[in-house]
Amino acid sequence: MANVPDELRYSAEHEWVAGDLAEGAVVTVGITEHAADALGDIVYVELPSVGDAVQAGSVCGELESTKAVSELYSPVTGEVVEVNAALEGAPETIGADAYGEGWIFKARLTAEASDLLDSEAYAAITE
Repeated sequence: MANVPDELRYSAEHEWVAGDLAEGAVVTVGITEHAADALGDIVYVELPSVGDAVQAGSVCGELESTKAVSELYSPVTGEVVEVNAALEGAPETIGADAYGEGWIFKARLTAEASDLLDSEAYAAITE
C-alpha cells in the first residue's frame, strides 16, 4: 500500500495539499504516491504558470508517463504563486519523492479548502 502522510489533505483525484487550508494561505500541491505509482515513469510535466487562477476540481496541468497522459486537477481554488521548475528537467522526481521534492505548485487560496479528505478517508478510496 502507498504511503499516505497524516499531515496532508487529499482530493479524490489523487492530489495532496500541505499547509493551512484557510482563505489567503499559501499551500503546496502535488500528486500522491498512489497516483505516481499508477502512472509509472513520469517523463513530462506541464505545469500551471505563476499567476494562473486555479479552480478546485479543474484541470491545471498534465503529467505524461511511459504508460499514459494524465490530467492534473487542482485540489484548491486560488492563484498559483510558485511552480516547481526543477520538474521540467527532472519529471521523474515526482515518482521518486511524491511528498517532498516532487511537489508541483504552490497556490494562495482564494477560498477555504474545506472539502478535502483526511489521510484515513483517502487511504480508504485507494484500497
